[in-house]
Amino acid sequence: MKMVAPWTRFYSNSCCLCCHVRTGTILLGVWYLLINAVVLLILLSALADPHEYRFSSSELGGNLEFLDDANIYIAVAVSVLMIVICAMATYGAYKQRAAWIIPFFCYQIFDFALNTLVAVTVLVYPNSIQDYLRQLPPDIPYRDDIMSVNPTCLVLIILLFFSIILTFKGYLISCVWNCYRYINGRNSSEVLVYVTGNDTTVLLPPYNDATVTGTAKEPPPPYVSA
Repeated sequence: MKMVAPWTRFYSNSCCLCCHVRTGTILLGVWYLLINAVVLLILLSALADPHEYRFSSSELGGNLEFLDDANIYIAVAVSVLMIVICAMATYGAYKQRAAWIIPFFCYQIFDFALNTLVAVTVLVYPNSIQDYLRQLPPDIPYRDDIMSVNPTCLVLIILLFFSIILTFKGYLISCVWNCYRYINGRNSSEVLVYVTGNDTTVLLPPYNDATVTGTAKEPPPPYVSA
């Protein structure tokens, strides 16, 4: 016997709406797939009609254009990569192939770390919010109303917003991780693990080994009549 690792106590086969983690991962992969497909269509439309989706430097009050060809091509490449990653996660969850889910899980970790870094930046440098708002185009809706809010209240609102987003993203990460563990454990047939009620595990031998061990006993001695 050996003790169960502490993080295994948070393992669960169910996620939001009481559906299975495999079903939740498939729905999550399809949702991300649709979002990135829409973004890709918008970017391709921007390439086809550049005058509609671009702002000049005078409109932005800066020295660079908002969407130039280089930025659009980079965004298209990122969108295509995200579509491939989401499709791999959806296929891996549907076909129960754990290795196909790893790229999507790594993307979730990277996205969570990036949002955490932004939240820490807002907490450490609260004046960066006002500087960012001043760089936005004047015709952005509610720009002046947001800038008129008390800076302290604005920082607290943004931190609360990031806290909710990070909590939700962390929950989705746990859902995908539990799906990976579920598929990986389901495909593993070498050792069966039985978890008892006192947080201990019992390793059971494979069925073939148990059968061979059971049939390897010597037969009883022959019966001799008196």
